[in-house]
Amino acid sequence: MNQTTTTTVDLGALKARQRATWSSGDYAAIGTTLQIVGERLCETIDLRPGARVLDVAGGNGNASLAAARRFCEVTATDYVPALVERAKERAMAERQAIAFAVEDAEALTFADGRFDVVLSTFGVMFTADHDRAAAEMLRVCRPGGTIAMANWTPDGFIGAVFRTLGRHLPPPPGARSPALWGTREAIERMFGAGAASIDLVPQSFTFRYRSPDHFVAFFRDFYGPVHKAFEALGDRGPAFEADLLALIAEHNQATDGTMVVPSAYVEVVVRKA
Repeated sequence: MNQTTTTTVDLGALKARQRATWSSGDYAAIGTTLQIVGERLCETIDLRPGARVLDVAGGNGNASLAAARRFCEVTATDYVPALVERAKERAMAERQAIAFAVEDAEALTFADGRFDVVLSTFGVMFTADHDRAAAEMLRVCRPGGTIAMANWTPDGFIGAVFRTLGRHLPPPPGARSPALWGTREAIERMFGAGAASIDLVPQSFTFRYRSPDHFVAFFRDFYGPVHKAFEALGDRGPAFEADLLALIAEHNQATDGTMVVPSAYVEVVVRKA
């Protein structure tokens, strides 16, 4: 994985492409299955009632809802308006008081030090400009506050899905892999100068689907990167599908026809200096 963004990368064009990707399909359908990750992250950092919390690239609100259930003052953001609306629907259904805003993780509009805690679950790791997004998270977090993220790792199942996708549909030259956010080296490089401490806590999320075919179809319909990949690949789509199914077969722990696949991720906990 290339850790250096070269001058040949048009980050503006890459961001536009990514926004179009995450606006496709319906990530909320995927995000709902990941709710336990937001709950676990809030427990890991011992999130206290009354904390001012910002959820960055929050999708349909997993971390936001977890924080609101702990009686925090929560602001949920994403740069895809449709996902912000989905998060609003969930908050209304649960009668949770959450503020919502369409925000770019690389250019947040909040004041310096506005929040006690800044969260992101499988969100900020997909930004185009990693360094800028990390700097923004640090900027809006108060001194002594906490930045906490759940990020997929390169060596887990989803990391392997990223690599499989990249073989069939290579990213722009020089673009950074989102899986770098699951490595200590990248986290320390991006956050180290502003951190009093950095901890990475290994975790695992288990994907449970009716069958491997169900997983592929569900992700093809709803998960933006996979949805767009099938759309772009056209008649090469079946080869991509075959590789995904082979990957699932390699990791599947179920023997009854269903899919039970653990995927490694890390909880990153940065205490701001």
